[in-house]
Formats: sequence, C-alpha cells, structure tokens
Amino acid sequence: MSDAWIFPDWPAPASVHAAVTTRDGPGVSQPPFGRFNLGLRSGEDAQIVCSNRGALRQSLGLPAEPRWLRQVHGTTVADLGPLPSPEEPEADAAVSHLSGTVLAILTADCVPVLFCTQDGGTIGAAHAGWKGLAAGILEETIEQMQQSAASVMAWIGPCIAKPSYEVGEEVRKAFLAHDAAFESAFEATRPGHWLCDLAMLARLRLQAAGVRRIYGGQFDTRADTRFYSYRREGARSGRFASLIWLGE
Repeated sequence: MSDAWIFPDWPAPASVHAAVTTRDGPGVSQPPFGRFNLGLRSGEDAQIVCSNRGALRQSLGLPAEPRWLRQVHGTTVADLGPLPSPEEPEADAAVSHLSGTVLAILTADCVPVLFCTQDGGTIGAAHAGWKGLAAGILEETIEQMQQSAASVMAWIGPCIAKPSYEVGEEVRKAFLAHDAAFESAFEATRPGHWLCDLAMLARLRLQAAGVRRIYGGQFDTRADTRFYSYRREGARSGRFASLIWLGE
C-alpha cells in the first residue's frame, strides 16, 4: 500500500474494484489542501480540483469518470450508470448494476461505506455523516441495491474515530431514539458531551439491517494526516474519495 492509495481489505468478488485516495496522491493542490484534494466545494480553485480528478482516473485506470454526487447529509440514493449527467445528482449514496460505473463518495471525517453483493453484480457507496447515519442512509442504500441484506457485504472506510470526535447530547439522542443498544457507541466526557464512535454506529446499523459481512473501520481521519479532516483543518479542509466500480 502506497501513501497515495488505500485498497479495502475485504473478500469482494473479482468483478468488484475499490480504492480510497489520500492527500498524498498525484495531484497539484496547493497548501492548505495538500496535493490531492478532490472536493469541488472545498474552497480550492475548480480547475485544480478537476486536474486532480483527471489524475485520479488515469492513475487508477478507471473505466469511466467517477459519478460524483452533490452530498447534502440526506438519505437520497441515486441509481447510476457509467455515463455522467450534466449535473451531479443531489444524493448521499449511489448504487449501480452496470459494469464500468465508478461510484464516488467524498468525505473529510464522515463515514464512507462501500457495498457489494456476493455475486459481484451490484455495488453501492454511501456518505454517512451523523445526521444521515441516524436518518437511515445505509439502510436506504441496501434497499436500493434490490438484493437481500444477507447477500450484501460492506466496508467501512476512513472516518473520524471515537477518541477524536466529541459531540453534544443531540447526536446521542438521535441514535438512542432509534435503538437503546446504540448507547455502547458513546462515552461521557463533560456534562452534555460524549465521545462518539461513528464506525461502531455504522456497524450496528448495518447489522440491524441484516448485513453480516462487515469489514474496515480501523482509521481515524483526524489523527491520521494522510486524510483530510474537517475537525482538524476547518472549512478549508479538502476532501478525499472512496470509490467502487464494477469491471467487465
């Protein structure tokens, strides 16, 4: 594994390919964006970001341009093919049944989750901030894959980890209102504040939805400077991408 890429360690079928970028990729971003910012809405010049996106496709040998989304912390899931549309779909997840389609999620502390079916015929990718996670974006993605949850495997990508992520009571209440078992993902710090384990919450939601093959979740974007982190860098943080695509 080079510093530029992370490749998910999961037993996906041979037809399924996946990768995660880091700030050390083959880009031309300038400080404070490192080298490989892929987020058009991060404040960096759009021409630089588009150049980085071109380098991404070339370096990974992608079969098509990634299908970027306009992510809004909601629960909309787009069903996409390989051909781009004039505008990025407003959605926080996407699925595809078509070879050559590259799904892409941008994050900088939120949870990217990649999905595939065990037969290698369907893929999905979701962006799960705490609001989307609590509202059911992962469950919606599984539903849109149109396969039984038992046939789906998931990989939890790099996100902010529990020691780095303190939240207020409203975040904890949003999850406990769904299931009291989610209490295990929170640890009290000071009055009204909690350390929150987003990767654990994603895992618990996936398990409750019927997914049994769940992998990943071992990174901390705030502590690991290979990744962009909104908590560490603020509004001028770049974005890294989690990608999944179906080969021929």
